[in-house]
Amino acid sequence: MNYTVMIPAAGSGKRMGAGQNKLFLKIGEHSILYHTVSVFKEDPNCEEIIMAVKPEEQAVIEEILQPHQHVKPITFVKGGGERQNSVAACISAYKGKSIVLVHDAARPFLNSAIITKLVHTANEKGAAIAAVRAKDTIKYADGGTVKETLNREKLWLVQTPQAFQYELLKKASDLAIQEGFLGTDESALVERMGYEVQVVEGSYDNVKMTTQEDLAIGEILLARRK
Repeated sequence: MNYTVMIPAAGSGKRMGAGQNKLFLKIGEHSILYHTVSVFKEDPNCEEIIMAVKPEEQAVIEEILQPHQHVKPITFVKGGGERQNSVAACISAYKGKSIVLVHDAARPFLNSAIITKLVHTANEKGAAIAAVRAKDTIKYADGGTVKETLNREKLWLVQTPQAFQYELLKKASDLAIQEGFLGTDESALVERMGYEVQVVEGSYDNVKMTTQEDLAIGEILLARRK
């Protein structure tokens, strides 16, 4: 089943402390962004990649992704100040009606099996997210004091991709913008409209490159894949 992926890539990555867009940092021989796009380049079911970028970084990104351009069409749009605005720009640029995925540009170790499950679940149910079960005990604290120990069996750590029927995602995005609601992910926009979002079990390898420690983990994951 075919899909289009939307990749917000206009963030600052301040927590990485790299002094540049963290997506340009390398894991092995290639940049984080190159590895991320490679996942979709190699998936025959991916019809198009729409990427939100900072205008001043587009030339560098096009150069990084040049080997992919002839394999899979990549459409660039101007990214916004918030992730939600960047995804909205991708939605506006999309001309189809199929399943759409939103994926963090800084998650380069996604596997195609998860994509397939997400696409089929979203096609059937409307919305689906990748997530992994919480390993640790999680406590709710307020003012430095524990108020509650949460039931770990019901807790999931949310990842991307998140998959949606296009019209549902567009409706949720438009409504959030109209009402001035800022969500931390696309699922939150859909949830607030009363729609159910299905969980597809992801992979602990699907790490988001956020800190220097994550880059070290990335090197291990890349070596293991090779």
